[in-house]
Amino acid sequence: MIQHHPQWNRNQAGGNRSIASALNQGDKMNYKLAPKLAAVIFYGLIISANWTGAVGEVPQGKTQLHATTNWRIEPSFKFDLLCFLNTLTGDSFYVEYYPNEYREFKPLLTPAAQAALADLKRKIKDENQGIISASLCLYFSATDDQTLDDMLKTLKNSDRMQSNLKQTPYYSEEDWRLFEGVREDLKTILLFLKNIQFESYWARNVLPRVSQKIRQIEKDLPGYNVIKEVEIMLGFALPSNRITVFMLYYSQPHGIKVTGTRFLTDVAWPFQIVLRNAVHEMMHPPYDLAHDPELKKTLYLLKQDQFLTDKIENHNPAFGYNSFEGYLEEDCVQALEQIIDEKLKIEKEAHLRWKESDDGMHVFAVALYRVMKDENYNQKGELFRDFLVRMIASGRLSPGNIKKIYDDFYLNSEKQPR
Repeated sequence: MIQHHPQWNRNQAGGNRSIASALNQGDKMNYKLAPKLAAVIFYGLIISANWTGAVGEVPQGKTQLHATTNWRIEPSFKFDLLCFLNTLTGDSFYVEYYPNEYREFKPLLTPAAQAALADLKRKIKDENQGIISASLCLYFSATDDQTLDDMLKTLKNSDRMQSNLKQTPYYSEEDWRLFEGVREDLKTILLFLKNIQFESYWARNVLPRVSQKIRQIEKDLPGYNVIKEVEIMLGFALPSNRITVFMLYYSQPHGIKVTGTRFLTDVAWPFQIVLRNAVHEMMHPPYDLAHDPELKKTLYLLKQDQFLTDKIENHNPAFGYNSFEGYLEEDCVQALEQIIDEKLKIEKEAHLRWKESDDGMHVFAVALYRVMKDENYNQKGELFRDFLVRMIASGRLSPGNIKKIYDDFYLNSEKQPR
């Protein structure tokens, strides 16, 4: 559900203003009006932005695939705020992307806010190897919150959030207990942001940059029928042919899938990366592992592959994909995405992509991509889940073969004429 991208020049999205001076201007804009004015920009129309998390984002036995893609692109204060928490914790992994913002906001942090941010990072990232922005954006995507006051109300009573999440493939009791364990920290952090008028700051200084980026790319999106290509590759219909893109300022280096056919991207990235994000995130999850014993048993055979498990167990945990299941899902989606990217002519060359991405950890994506190309996937119109089971059971992707396929993939690339 998470993609990482190299750091891009943020000046492409607009210059930096002094955050401290902006916050100290004292103009207390009533931001409750802002979502109605600018929360959703869809080809010049203004649309309300209530929760649209879809039930059943995995195969439901549908045979009628969508023929078109309905693009929708909008800013989101809620998601931008939650992504900014990565940087506010002082985590060097994110401060590298937002050094000026962290330098300006750090002196404003109260002792209570600092303690809550440290606790948030400890519980989600340090102890559970999670990503703060990805975890919290997923959970708050199951609400119709738009403002700080909305979010504080949800933190006071999260029953509706929990009920909505239970209708998606993303809910687990373990993850919900983790969220419950950080609720008080989040209350403290959000109250701090309310006290320094962060909503007004965002509306004045961030929203114009996000809106400018939206105007730049929205006219070109209809030329890419992503939903049609995604459904062909997955072998089943998605719950909707609408892709909602949340354009953010603070989401680097992640592209994040949330509930429904929706994802988060960043103003710093060029158009091709936004498109790749769309292709990628629409395919999470590509199967229903929790309710598929045969698939789970088949995938777990890969735990015997030392080359694969070494990448899972010994990569930089800041990249995410820290569980066996999460890693395999991500690599399956990366392989599927690469084939669609190539068809749409928006790809990064495959050999370079997987050498440079996340320190070269996605070795299963390489092997699966190679096998899919050899098999002319998906000419048979089968479920991706069925293809995956078939390739592992037949021995093509069995334990011990992944390194052979990987090495051959890169050996052949060196033999190609330059």
